[in-house]
Amino acid sequence: MRLSILTDNNTFIDRYYLAEPGLSILIEDSGKKILFDCGFSDVFWHNARIMGRDLLFLDYLIFSHSHLDHTWGVEKLIREHTIAGLEGIEHRRPEVIAHPQALKGVEFSPGVNIGPLVGPQEMQACYSMNLTKNPVQLTDRLFFLGEIPRSNDFEGLVSIGVKAGETTPDFMHDDTALACKTEEGLIIITGCSHSGICNIVEHARNVCGENRVKSIIGGLHLQDPAQDVLRETTRFLAELNLDSLYAGHCTDLASKIALAGDNPVMEMGSGMVLEF
Repeated sequence: MRLSILTDNNTFIDRYYLAEPGLSILIEDSGKKILFDCGFSDVFWHNARIMGRDLLFLDYLIFSHSHLDHTWGVEKLIREHTIAGLEGIEHRRPEVIAHPQALKGVEFSPGVNIGPLVGPQEMQACYSMNLTKNPVQLTDRLFFLGEIPRSNDFEGLVSIGVKAGETTPDFMHDDTALACKTEEGLIIITGCSHSGICNIVEHARNVCGENRVKSIIGGLHLQDPAQDVLRETTRFLAELNLDSLYAGHCTDLASKIALAGDNPVMEMGSGMVLEF
């Protein structure tokens, strides 16, 4: 499996790519190409071009959750696929897989939408859709995890805004992740981990039937976290005995330093390529 980090808050050391507050990862596994999130703008497309990654041919487009820093870039993808169709350029349009709530608007405050700009009806005009709470097997070893159960008492407790058409706070039950089952354990790929990285790991273990975890890549949503949350997360991850922890996107420096005391925290940024 090869992971190309197309968008992250930072750029990889001495690599001349763009960064933005967002996430997008191209995953290539078992002959399939999966785009996991699209970031906030067209940065993912710009970096993919420099890295020599062709996004006109995708098998799956996965959204980790509804927020703008993971969904707004899809406008660029739709535009490029549409141009390819108009000009007779060969391309392959992906199947969209996401939680049923992942394409709903999110009102952060009156008049401020932090949810997707392209809704399910508009996206369905361009791509085939599979909106589901259930896990989906993408390749012989890569899984979309579906809705993440909140199994502990310290994660997934923070709400952000309100989903369109609803009145209760949004605890982002659409937040999900991917897991790859390898001979050495699971590789877990996260978007923002609003549901909690520890909850995600436990669900990935259940879905994949594998307790060992080799690596975690992506956002951990540790931005000025409560000290008990950071302490419990650090302890939980340390007990996994990870080979690597690529803490990116929504993970602040203080949290990375705290995690690094007991975990193998690695550099992450736009332009990085990982192979497992």
